[in-house]
Amino acid sequence: QVQLVESGGGLVQAGGSLRLSCAASGSILSFNALGWYRQVPGKQRELVATISSGGSTDYAASVKGRFTISRDNAKNTVYLQMNNLKPEDTAVYGCNSVVAPFVPWGQGTQVTVSS
Repeated sequence: QVQLVESGGGLVQAGGSLRLSCAASGSILSFNALGWYRQVPGKQRELVATISSGGSTDYAASVKGRFTISRDNAKNTVYLQMNNLKPEDTAVYGCNSVVAPFVPWGQGTQVTVSS
């Protein structure tokens, strides 16, 4: 089963940028669509960006215009470029399929935005 490992999180001031990476142990083409999710303790996991195998993208309203999802099939990696970060973007970010079957969730990567 393909495993997904996230990296690139950190502490950044409001208005700053981060680039997250999601590296797959196998081919990401095995997924119809992949997405970046985020979760804050005590709240439901939120899907913030998706990218299809064909490269079509979609974003949650809260991040549209600030976040960009992309993929490198040769490197089996999906990225999330996050610009103009806001304190409300603080969360643990993870990647996974957008539709079932999902792979086991990894540890994710913590993004903390200070005001």
